[in-house]
Amino acid sequence: MSEAGAPTVLTVLTTTDTADKANALARGAIEARLAACAQVSGPVTAVYRWEGAIEESREWQLLLKTTTARYEALETWLREAHDYETPEIIATPVTHGSAAYLTWVATETTE
Repeated sequence: MSEAGAPTVLTVLTTTDTADKANALARGAIEARLAACAQVSGPVTAVYRWEGAIEESREWQLLLKTTTARYEALETWLREAHDYETPEIIATPVTHGSAAYLTWVATETTE
């Protein structure tokens, strides 16, 4: 629990190479009740090593809010819906937050 009585919430970060793809991932996760909220921001510049070479690209970040109970289903869905060979999927626990907001996240991600 993040606060007394509030559900455990995660923020889940992924990226993709167009705003349209990021928006589609956001909408799909919300429609499937895998996340309560998704924020798309970008473009951002990504610099990374891929297959032995330093790469640089423009990406859009997608930050999804979900619960630990729904994380596995969200990750599975992202892997299937994403067109990257190895998509970034990183979950960070929310250690503090408004109890009302955290409860809303849990309510919106209930199947």
